[in-house]
Amino acid sequence: MNALTVFTIRAIVGTIAAVFMTRFFHPESGIVEILGLAVFLVGMAYVMEAFRKRKK
Repeated sequence: MNALTVFTIRAIVGTIAAVFMTRFFHPESGIVEILGLAVFLVGMAYVMEAFRKRKK
């Protein structure tokens, strides 16, 4: 898969996970908090991938 496809999949999954996590733990949160959490989750996916690649 190319980088754009991987980013798209991670962004979609990160956004869905952020919506569920935010609505479950903090139902009063707005769209800014959801987007912030989604950006954090996608960023952490790339950080974890970098750590995994560095170990090999």
